[in-house]
Amino acid sequence: MAFSLSTHPFLGAPSSVRLSSLRPSDLHNLPCRTLQVGPHRHKLQIQAVGNTFGNYFRVTTYGESHGGGVGCVIDGCPPRIPLSESDIQFELDRRRPGQSRVTTLRKETDTCQIYSGIAEGKIFVDTSLQGMTTGSPIMVKVPNTNQRGDDYNEMSEKYRPSHADATYDFKYGVRSVQGGGRSSARETIGRVAAGAVAKKILKHFSGTEVLAYASQVHKVVLPQDCVDHEGLTLDQIESNIVRCPNPEYAEQMIDAIDAVRVKGDSVGGVVMCIVRNVPRGLGSPVFDKLEAELAKAAMSLPASKGCEFGSGFAGTFMTGSEHNDEFFIDEHGRIRTRTNRSGGIQGGISNGEVIEMRVAFKPTPTIARKQITVTRNKQAAELIFRGRQDPCVVPRAVPVVEAMVALVLVDQVMAHYAQCQIFPLNPALQEPLGVAKT
Repeated sequence: MAFSLSTHPFLGAPSSVRLSSLRPSDLHNLPCRTLQVGPHRHKLQIQAVGNTFGNYFRVTTYGESHGGGVGCVIDGCPPRIPLSESDIQFELDRRRPGQSRVTTLRKETDTCQIYSGIAEGKIFVDTSLQGMTTGSPIMVKVPNTNQRGDDYNEMSEKYRPSHADATYDFKYGVRSVQGGGRSSARETIGRVAAGAVAKKILKHFSGTEVLAYASQVHKVVLPQDCVDHEGLTLDQIESNIVRCPNPEYAEQMIDAIDAVRVKGDSVGGVVMCIVRNVPRGLGSPVFDKLEAELAKAAMSLPASKGCEFGSGFAGTFMTGSEHNDEFFIDEHGRIRTRTNRSGGIQGGISNGEVIEMRVAFKPTPTIARKQITVTRNKQAAELIFRGRQDPCVVPRAVPVVEAMVALVLVDQVMAHYAQCQIFPLNPALQEPLGVAKT
């Protein structure tokens, strides 16, 4: 029988063509032997996954580091939210490469364009609707303008240690060599663009604010009591190139990055993220706990290797009486906790306190030092990368972590509203969504 990739159901073909109906001998005749199934495997379904995030506020990112551009499609954005390219550009500029010596030297303007989902033009009788979201999918694109594909010629055969080069080949049998393709941190542009929209919705709806900062670079660790999470501002975070709100520790972090940068090496670190004015009740018991959703978002980021909330692993050194957050009634009659070792989440559900989470990032695997590796044809080799790379991902990871947290929270707000807010509330215990707390 004749085969065409476009006729197979895992690429969106009509259901009349089923892989399970093919004879094993037919499967062996697929081009490049792309699919082989044992004789007793009667049903096989393959679905392309991994590029879409969220359930109600859904974001699909697209593009590659050295392709024509990168971006996202946002589905589920509420209508009548004021949104402009400048709203998104502000966040993209924070993530943009080439802004300081502690980031990659790649120069990109990262100028965004919104192609759909915004009301514009002179067709509206009510001009106040112009510049508002329409409820239809929002497409955002950022062109790539500073590709240097020749930097990656050596990587077409040699695998970078601890990079996705080898595992992409193991999984797909083919990969995009230039810039790492989808494994490049440039993919996060789409996340940051969508996160800018999510942040605006959260701020508009409930006054919720998401902030992140560098809390550790290599062995330089910022003590948590050095930062007032109630009074922390974006200006404090953006006051230096490493995005640490404490000037003294910021200088030490910059020195730590400089020390390895000049040697062609790299270091990792930790990003602290806080969320203020969080609606109570976000999250669900058991499998869909708020920590689980946030952890998935954080661990989907390039180079992330760990995530913790509140006291995190340090809580294992405490007793229950030391760790428990005692309740009290504040001056507004609201139930609060005196401490916040739970990190704003109890039983997988937000309690209204500040959410505190930390995300650990490994050292950048692409370095300009000699490394021992192997080639695609299984020969021993040496590799020295001669292109551009981040000596530490932490400074540019800050806005990306914020974006992913915002995406989770918008999705959770929508889920909570659908399940618990469309019916009459128990006013003694439940608070209506959309009311900013003071």
